[in-house]
Amino acid sequence: MLAVFLRFERQLTRLAMLLAVAMLAISVTLSFYQVLTRFVFNAPSTWTEVASRAAMIWCVFLAAAATFRGGYMMAVEVVYKLVPARFLRLLEVAIVVCCLLVLVVLIHYGIQMTMRVSNQTMSGMNISMAWAYAAIPTGSSFAIVAVVARLLAQLAGREKVGPENSEIVPEAEASQGAPRSEREVQP
Repeated sequence: MLAVFLRFERQLTRLAMLLAVAMLAISVTLSFYQVLTRFVFNAPSTWTEVASRAAMIWCVFLAAAATFRGGYMMAVEVVYKLVPARFLRLLEVAIVVCCLLVLVVLIHYGIQMTMRVSNQTMSGMNISMAWAYAAIPTGSSFAIVAVVARLLAQLAGREKVGPENSEIVPEAEASQGAPRSEREVQP
């Protein structure tokens, strides 16, 4: 069951990242077009700045799922270094609970904001402002799945506790074991 959920989450996070990359490409392209029309052709486009901003908002909220999955937004490496190895899972659970609370709040208020601005249109475009605000609950929903999958994988022993690709060595491990020079990761 866990393997199925983790496979589902991996595909969902991959989809979120692909969409985030597409939104980044759209945002950069529209920004370039805006500069081109404004300064080269001296006829500024009225809609590209707003569309570029909306694409960047979607990019940020969709990419959040991958950063949560890797532990990059949740980790405070100093805390990981200070906590003894036997308490790392407890620390990870506390971090996940805090992240889930924030994400649930983002979904709740994101939905409210999306509904509140649904009657407004983006300047220079006849598109509802709700399309930009919908990135908040959508991205937060992707991130919740990623956070839960990360915790379950760590509790099941499928992944190490702490941020991916981290150089952290818990204080308990550091005091015993390899000399300091062997524990440090060389660039």
